[in-house]
Amino acid sequence: METGRASRTALATAYARAYHQLSGEPRVFTDPLAARILGVPPERIGDLDTATLDQPGGNDPLRRGRRYFLAARARLAEDVVAEAAASGTRQVVILGAGLDTFGYRNPYVGLQVFEVDHPDTQQWKRELLADSGIEIPASLTFVPVDFETGTLSAGLADAGFRRDEPAVFVWLGVVMYLTGEAIADTLRFIADQTQPVRVVADYLGRGANAEEREALRQRIERIAKTNEPILSFMEAEDFAESVRSFGFDTVEQWTFAELMDRYLGADHGVGTAAGPARLLCASRGLEPGLKID
Repeated sequence: METGRASRTALATAYARAYHQLSGEPRVFTDPLAARILGVPPERIGDLDTATLDQPGGNDPLRRGRRYFLAARARLAEDVVAEAAASGTRQVVILGAGLDTFGYRNPYVGLQVFEVDHPDTQQWKRELLADSGIEIPASLTFVPVDFETGTLSAGLADAGFRRDEPAVFVWLGVVMYLTGEAIADTLRFIADQTQPVRVVADYLGRGANAEEREALRQRIERIAKTNEPILSFMEAEDFAESVRSFGFDTVEQWTFAELMDRYLGADHGVGTAAGPARLLCASRGLEPGLKID
């Protein structure tokens, strides 16, 4: 993103999430604040759904697939948070929070949410929250971090995050915009938590066939125009091995199709238009396997 400007990809994700709430399509994720935070009349959300950062409109297969993937990844992350909260975790860190609304509808008593993002994006979000009348609860802490001048470690320490307590890190829509070195540094930081820790992340492969690779090439060109270029691609086995090398005990992964089967059943009919995007959940110090529906 450009200094002094809010993230356009964060806005694109927010519009897609809001459209999913209002479109009447089978819902995999419920977020009553998704449209409200945008301050846009519901009847205009469909025209502003920019999940592909391309032309407006909400129903072409590529856009619909991307929208479903964004909804499903949010659902999975909040399922993981729910499981962690039930087992006593009291800290959630949302890396690259954008316009995510979990912290403002957090139902878990004692669970502190730390939103990490660029200062400009957080200022923009604060303005949207104020304009829409969404209160900032005491359980929500903003952690402004400009990675050109500061670090995740220092930002979280200043915000009161405890390195000696269990935590969940939600890392969605970020990995593909980072260099390999930055990805490794973040995984190392998360794994160094002294108590049990989970991380949920999504990432991009290079595509399993010519059609996926061509769609990805076009997407890369579109997003590059926003000054938020895609920098990293990982294949599933390689990324899982890398994650384990930092000390995570368990790594689970899902394709878009597998997420749709999980949340909508085998006859969902959504297709696989999200392309080579995947979800990963890794943990350290926990029983293997997510106990979520």
